[in-house]
Amino acid sequence: MVTAYKLAGQVEERLLERNQLFEQFFSREAPRLAEACREMSERFLRGGRLLAFGRGPYATDAQHVSVEFVHPVIVGKRALPALDLSLLFRPWLGAILRPEDMVMGFGPPEGDFEIWATLQEAQLRQSMTFALPGLEGSYAVHAATQDPFMHQEMIEVLYHTLWETVHVFFEHRELGHDVGQSEFLYPFLGREKQPNTNLVAEVASSILMKAHDDTRLREQLAQDEAEQIGSAAFAIHERLRCGGKIIAFGNGGSATDANDFAIDCVLPPPGYQSIPAVSLSLEPANITAVANDIGSDAIFLRQLIAQARAEDVAIGISTSGGSRNIIAALQEARKRNLLTVALLGYDGGEVKRKHLADFPVVVKCDYIPRIQEVQASIYHIIRESLEVLSRGQA
Repeated sequence: MVTAYKLAGQVEERLLERNQLFEQFFSREAPRLAEACREMSERFLRGGRLLAFGRGPYATDAQHVSVEFVHPVIVGKRALPALDLSLLFRPWLGAILRPEDMVMGFGPPEGDFEIWATLQEAQLRQSMTFALPGLEGSYAVHAATQDPFMHQEMIEVLYHTLWETVHVFFEHRELGHDVGQSEFLYPFLGREKQPNTNLVAEVASSILMKAHDDTRLREQLAQDEAEQIGSAAFAIHERLRCGGKIIAFGNGGSATDANDFAIDCVLPPPGYQSIPAVSLSLEPANITAVANDIGSDAIFLRQLIAQARAEDVAIGISTSGGSRNIIAALQEARKRNLLTVALLGYDGGEVKRKHLADFPVVVKCDYIPRIQEVQASIYHIIRESLEVLSRGQA
C-alpha cells in the first residue's frame, strides 16, 4: 500500500537524484557550451535566426526556446529572432533556412531519426546545428540518462544557459567593459575589458555555477516541500479516480511547462498509463480571441469556464505567483470546487497569500530560469507519483 510518508520519501529521493547527474553533465559540457554561445552571438549579429523543433513532449522545448529568445526575462535585453517549427519542421525548414541560421532539434534520450535527418540537411546548408541529443552537429550531446524526464530537465538548463550567455557575448563585444543588466549574473566580468579567450573560460565557469544553484534549490525543495508534493499527487490521483482530468495553464515559459505536463500525461513514456489532461496554454486561437475581445486577464478564466467540471484538477504554473490571469483562473476553479495546485516561485506571491491553491509548491528563488528548471522537476515527479499511485506501488 502506498502511504503519504513513503511517497514523500520517494519525492525527496527523486529530487536529490537529479543533482549529482546534472552537476557531472555540466562540469563536462560547460566549456563546449560557452564556445557554442560565442558562435551563436556572431550568427545573431549577422542576422541569423534560431529555428527549433521537436516531436511530442519535446516540441514544448522548442516552444520554450522560442519564447526565451524572443521575450527575454531580463527587461531591456534585445529580442532575438527565434521560431518553433515543430508543427511542420522539415518542410518549413526547407522553405526558410539560411546559412547564418542556427537549428536546434530536440528528442528523447535515445534520439529521433527524423530530427537527426533534418539537422543533417541544415548542416549541409551551412547552418549551425544543435542535436539535443545526437551524435553529429555543430553541438551534439549524448544523453546523460535514459530517464526521459531527467533528460528533458537537463536539456532545459542547457538552453537556458545558451540564452543567458549569448547576451553576455553581445554586451562584451558592443560595450567593451560594461555588461549592463547582466552584471548580477556575471559579476566576474567587472569593469575591465577582457580577451575573448578569457571570457569564454569565465562564462564556462558561470554555467557550472548555474548548475550549482539548481542543486541548492532542489535540496531546499526536498527538505521543505517533498511532503507537499506527495500530498498534491495523492489528491490529484483521487480526482482522477473519480473521473476528473488535469487542466494546466501558465504564461510564457510556464505555458510551455503546462503544455509539457499535459503531454506527459496523455503521451507518457513507455510503460506508463495515459492520464486525461489538457493545457489551456496550448490553444492559441482561444487565447488570442479572448485577449483581443476581453483582455489578457481572462485568457485562462474563459477557457476554464467552458472546460471545467467539479471533479477536475486546476494546475496553475507561475514563477511570480502574481499573474492576474493565473489568479483569475484559480479563483474560478475554487468557486467550482476543483482541486487547485500551484507551482510557484519567489515567495509564492498573491496565489499563496490569497490561499488560491489547495497545494501551493514554492521554489524559493527570485530568478526565473532557475525557478522554471526546478518546477520542471516538480511536475515530472508528480507525474511519476501518479503512476506509482495508479499501480499501488510503494
